[in-house]
Amino acid sequence: MKTYFKTVRDLPREEYFGPGQLTCAGCGPSIAVRWILKAAGKNAIVVNATGCIEVTTTQYPYTAWGVPYIHVAFENSAAVASGIEAGLRIMNKKGLVNENPKVIVIAGDGGTYDIGLQSLSGMLERGHKVLYILYDNEAYMNTGIQRSGGTPHFAWTTTSPVGEVQKGKQQLKKDIFSIVIAHKVPYAATASIAYPIDLANKVKTALDYTDEGPTFLHVIAPCPPGWKYEEKLTVELARLAVETGYFPLMEWDHGKLRLNPPSDRLIDKKNRRPLIEFLKPQGRFSHMTEANIKEMEKEIDAYWDYIVRLMNAFK
Repeated sequence: MKTYFKTVRDLPREEYFGPGQLTCAGCGPSIAVRWILKAAGKNAIVVNATGCIEVTTTQYPYTAWGVPYIHVAFENSAAVASGIEAGLRIMNKKGLVNENPKVIVIAGDGGTYDIGLQSLSGMLERGHKVLYILYDNEAYMNTGIQRSGGTPHFAWTTTSPVGEVQKGKQQLKKDIFSIVIAHKVPYAATASIAYPIDLANKVKTALDYTDEGPTFLHVIAPCPPGWKYEEKLTVELARLAVETGYFPLMEWDHGKLRLNPPSDRLIDKKNRRPLIEFLKPQGRFSHMTEANIKEMEKEIDAYWDYIVRLMNAFK
């Protein structure tokens, strides 16, 4: 990751994501988009899949977007972005335009892990010069809090209920990061809205690397109604997701994997905060037993072991 910004004061003062959208109080995805566009700047075209951010920022006749923007379906954001990138490339080649805006997809977990996975894979395989950004609030929040491939184990949603037989989602969260890097992209990274400088620098780095091919950014973005917590805790939960080891900050950079602060010191479990600190404020996990918590801790430990093996394999 290149260093473009050292403090929040280094970020541009210009706002390309306007106030007054209809997002929920404490909306994690809207915080993410604000930082993303500050880092990206005005020379960008945003392709936005159906989801929370789309429905709350494009209420006709108003828009919150200060850059060229197109809303597309759940399943085809990467395909549309591919077409825009290819069209710009050909028009530049023919001398019809002399502009090279960056093409950015912004999509949620439903439009990435599940419905849009095939078009994302196609875009990555074809090598389009696009930055794909996943804002992950871990369920289909826009349509009523249904589980997605990004929903974690044991989490309550309206389609992974808690009752006598079932205790929340029965499957593990899909490892989208590994799926992406398996396409041999030049750059992929994870980020959290609690670390805006890390997020902004990764956006800039990813945009720089699109000259070589597609790049990917996975941003954890808590959702108050879906996660069932007090709105004021959004940034704190995004921080706890990292500090407990639940969501490691890392980068895949030209075939090498590395951890970013503070995750680089969390390989040692003793440096992680207890997982219960992340789980307890969230109503979606309120049913979890001590045995469930221990099971999730083992799952997180196993994922960290996997990350370490990857880092060692690709030194």
